[in-house]
Amino acid sequence: MQTPVRIRYADDVAVATPAMGDRSGQRHSRRNSIDPSAALPVAYRTMSMDIEESVDQKRRDDLKNANVRTAKELSELHWHTLSLAELCVRLSTSLQYGLTSEQANRRLTEYGKNMPAKPPSHLLRDWFGYLFGGFGSILLIASILVFISWKPLGQPPAVANLALAIVLLIVFVIQAAFNAYQDFSSSRVMASITGMLPDDCLLLRDGAQRASRASEIVPGDVLYFKAGTKLPADVRFIEVSSGTKFDRSMLTGESIPLPATVDTTDDNYLETRCIGLQGAFCSSGNGIGVVVSTGEQTVFGRIAKLASQPDSGMTTLQKDIFLFCVLICTLMLVMIVVVLVIWGAWLRKDHPSWINVPSLIISCVSVAVAFIPEGLPIAVAASLTITANLMRKNKILCKSLKTVETLGAVSVICTDKTGTLTRNNMWVTECTAGDRRMTMDEAIDRHFGKQEKSNSSLNQLRSVACLCNAGEFDSTTSDYPLATRKINGDATDQALMRFAETLGSVSQVRNMWEKRFVLPFNSKNKFMISVFSIVFQDLGRDITLSADESELFTDDDFLLTVKGAPDALISRCDTYINSAGTACTLDVNVRNAIDSVRNTWGREGKRTLLLAKKILPRKSVVASPSSGEFEREVLEHANSALTLVGMVGIIDPPREEIPQVISTLRKAGIRIFMVTGDFMLTAETIARQCRIISNPTELVDNVSAIRHDPVAEKPKYEGQISSIVINGPELTTLTESQWDRLCKYDEIVFARTTPEQKLRIVKEFQARDNIVGMTGDGVNDAPSLKAADIGISLGSGSDIAIEASDMVLLDKFDAIVEALRYGRVVFDNLKKTVAYLLPAGSYAEFWPVITNVALGLPQVLSSFLMIVICCLTDCAAATVLAFEMPESDVLSRPPRRPKKDRLVDWKLILQAYGFVGTIETVCSFAMSYWYLQRNGIPFSTLWLGFGTMPQGMSADVYNQKLNEASSIYFVNVVIMQWFNLMAVRTRRQSIFQMPPLFNKVTQNIYLFPAIFFALLMVFFWLYVPEFQSALGTSGIPAEHFFLPMCFGLCVLFLEEARKYVVRQYPKSLVAKCAW
Repeated sequence: MQTPVRIRYADDVAVATPAMGDRSGQRHSRRNSIDPSAALPVAYRTMSMDIEESVDQKRRDDLKNANVRTAKELSELHWHTLSLAELCVRLSTSLQYGLTSEQANRRLTEYGKNMPAKPPSHLLRDWFGYLFGGFGSILLIASILVFISWKPLGQPPAVANLALAIVLLIVFVIQAAFNAYQDFSSSRVMASITGMLPDDCLLLRDGAQRASRASEIVPGDVLYFKAGTKLPADVRFIEVSSGTKFDRSMLTGESIPLPATVDTTDDNYLETRCIGLQGAFCSSGNGIGVVVSTGEQTVFGRIAKLASQPDSGMTTLQKDIFLFCVLICTLMLVMIVVVLVIWGAWLRKDHPSWINVPSLIISCVSVAVAFIPEGLPIAVAASLTITANLMRKNKILCKSLKTVETLGAVSVICTDKTGTLTRNNMWVTECTAGDRRMTMDEAIDRHFGKQEKSNSSLNQLRSVACLCNAGEFDSTTSDYPLATRKINGDATDQALMRFAETLGSVSQVRNMWEKRFVLPFNSKNKFMISVFSIVFQDLGRDITLSADESELFTDDDFLLTVKGAPDALISRCDTYINSAGTACTLDVNVRNAIDSVRNTWGREGKRTLLLAKKILPRKSVVASPSSGEFEREVLEHANSALTLVGMVGIIDPPREEIPQVISTLRKAGIRIFMVTGDFMLTAETIARQCRIISNPTELVDNVSAIRHDPVAEKPKYEGQISSIVINGPELTTLTESQWDRLCKYDEIVFARTTPEQKLRIVKEFQARDNIVGMTGDGVNDAPSLKAADIGISLGSGSDIAIEASDMVLLDKFDAIVEALRYGRVVFDNLKKTVAYLLPAGSYAEFWPVITNVALGLPQVLSSFLMIVICCLTDCAAATVLAFEMPESDVLSRPPRRPKKDRLVDWKLILQAYGFVGTIETVCSFAMSYWYLQRNGIPFSTLWLGFGTMPQGMSADVYNQKLNEASSIYFVNVVIMQWFNLMAVRTRRQSIFQMPPLFNKVTQNIYLFPAIFFALLMVFFWLYVPEFQSALGTSGIPAEHFFLPMCFGLCVLFLEEARKYVVRQYPKSLVAKCAW
């Protein structure tokens, strides 16, 4: 096995340090800040796990309010004041070889895993919420009142009232138990999802770089980090590249990243810049650090002991449900007041025997029971849990319920290219060395097929490719074939490393030079700079420099190497290496040839990188490489007089699933735009391969096509798809009216964009009432991911992108289609749940109480049977609606408009109360009073009768018949709800298009157990003799099981007719009223 080369800093004397070679540490902490035990609103147990800025603010507040003991502990930390030699002695580690595996295992046993302490529990507060959240308090009050009406007010005490009180109390306990179980289940689901995220970091152990789980880091480990990673523990920096900065906003609230240093800058451990705190993001640069604290001993680990759980704000959906419940409760209170007024002003005087005080309490409780859909919290919570489990199985991590809601409303998706649309698996396929363009096969043949000079143009290109490179081969895969060897570094560096290794040994070239300075690539500069001094004089000069350069180069000189975007570097070059390996003047003809190659590669979808170099005589560099002034001098030298060594063309093909994903999203009414930092021609070609651009080139607009006319409403090509490709710098010149014009295009490619421009794009679309989704995986995507209505990152993306996003696709990008489907389905299914519960669980139960009080009719549905409908027969069926498959048109509809399309709106109320509820209520009343009419109790006697019995009928017979009529009403409602259940399964499609059985795509087999359960409840409560005597229930004639089926079939037929009109005549009045 070949030992990896360790590049040393020449200025390091006291302590040997490992290579900067690859400071590109792997991902450290994949947003494991998701706290499964985060507080959830108990009223409607949801999967909402909001990780927002309030968490960071809470952490800062906790830090400020830390107790004296913790503050003293923090003040005693001294790792930042030690020299590197002292640090190594204290931690018994080596900066050159790291810890041994034996040391690491021993310390893991001693210090424990690098995991945060469990947050403090709030059992009393939680159980208070379980018991009294939602409708719990109303149920408890109702139960107490009914107990009072039984005793001492009941004269004599009525057993039915005792039974009702007990049932209300049982429902209260069941709801609390379900809330507690739901909280536990939600935490378990979120914990399992969080555990699916990768959590690796790059360590130096046993003298070799190796990937390790962040939870297995121990004090003394040597850790590599790069831009985009989050520190998994507290570290002391021992090497940092120029421009390395950390975002410490979670601690200080300061949004501006602060530079990292090797030497201490402050006596305060929390303020010094040589310490990286756990959770801080590396926003730029790369480096190496020694882990000084892990787990509970980190700064945030100490604070976590004092921290309380963050409060989760209500989401849009929760607000909709809350407002609906407020409406229902308001109506309930109004009706109770009406009942009290009617009783106090009229019944108490004119009909004192009709409703006494205990009966009045029962009537008020009946109003409450009738109005409140007790099964709604259980059904909603179960629906959201089921949805979360389905998304987890599809490897989709949604960090909050708000994410799921927003998915159904997204109208614009701005997606990054590299790593999102493409595979992020780059390979060099062509190169230019000197003035010759060649494929990789031609380059290999030329390099190995004949005797070439050591300083040939191809050798010089290879040397710059492996020197100006942050990648490093992983020692654990050194025996693998080159194509499968693991390289620690970004995809571009990996492509250049494989290119260089194909033509010769990378380690051989790196051994000849000593790295003195690195300026990492960033999206603003679009280039990377590395500065070297020579180690092996003759050999190093021979393969890296031209003959003329070799003669001029002295031992004290520096070699500046640079790679980056051609448009950012070509103007800085005034010479180039020709095919003979000598430097020549870069004239107009050569520049035109370079532009031609770049454009050709761009049209082929290839990314082009230019590689250049420059000799820096020692006398021209005043500052020392270890000083901050050195960076300024290097940048000045890199501005001009560079020598162009060559270019490489890199392919990064689109993911196989992308074209189909784009087509599906477009059918769903979502516009998909590409936002990338790549060259315009490359971006357009990849966009065309991904089907983001569908028009031919001649029909694709550029910035000149955007008219200045602010009145213009539509793009240039009316009646067809409009496309435009625009560069990032051009965006800064657009006026408000031009942005209006641009935002109306169907297909847009934004090329050569910076992070600031990506953020501007998101905000401009949001300002025009678009719900914007942003996908990305890099450091430069983080601001726009955070600003978007829903930020979407890939599990393979950088830590900072995952932290900033709202949703993580853990597997493939095509999971976004499933995420979108679930986002729309969860909203649809919740509407179906409400539409199913309201007709029986609210409307049909309310009228028997009101007619009893206001019209003197007997209460033809007992309060106990109301509870059975709400919490048993209806609740089971409502819960299984969460398993409904999406309708075939769910991805063919336009996105939901959050400001207009509410969960419960007038259309749904019209459907539930005005249509289905009215039919069920009228049919149930008719069946009950028809039965009484046939059994000697005419309706005329009951109307305004206030307890008047027919002549010649005893009270026992009269009450028995009323019990039978109540049971008939109950059975009628339950059976008609079966057919309503079948009807609400779809909002637009026919039951024949979405059969509940015998079709795996549409079936919901759980419907029939729910129906059977409801039938079982009917027989359980109506036909058990003990219940009949205690609860006033009764068996009913057989025809009253079959007549409701006829009514139910009529409801189903009317619903089918309504849906047919909606489908065939989408602009009709019926369609406009459709829920």
